[in-house]
Amino acid sequence: MKAPTQYRRRARQSGFSLAELMVVIVIIGLLVTVVAPNVISKLGTSQVGVAKASIAAIEDACTQYYLDNNNYPETLEQLVTTDAAGAKYLNQETVPKDPWGQEFILELDGDDLLIWTYGADKAEGGEGKNRDFNNKMIRNQEI
Repeated sequence: MKAPTQYRRRARQSGFSLAELMVVIVIIGLLVTVVAPNVISKLGTSQVGVAKASIAAIEDACTQYYLDNNNYPETLEQLVTTDAAGAKYLNQETVPKDPWGQEFILELDGDDLLIWTYGADKAEGGEGKNRDFNNKMIRNQEI
């Protein structure tokens, strides 16, 4: 015997309606177009920040080397190897690399020490995240 209509349970719907799916797709599309470019642009900025911090650490190590030896190191290799006095100026085993995988460049400009990175393009020149920069530019707040 069947129960009266008023007592019958309605079959539960499972899944989503087409309208609900369309709303979700539109929201995801908006998020991708608005949020993704901001996240991607921050990625380049954070790499420059990491490079600046690395250059500052190398510059500090070079300054300590200068104070101990009365001259700057000729290569970055001298900062990561233990010298005759038992000093090691950077606490790592290999020469530091910039966030783009290239070794930093160490050069003397008269009495001024310059520590360079070629930026994201890994080549001399460029603008934006591809711009070359050094510790002197950082100190002068050009970067």
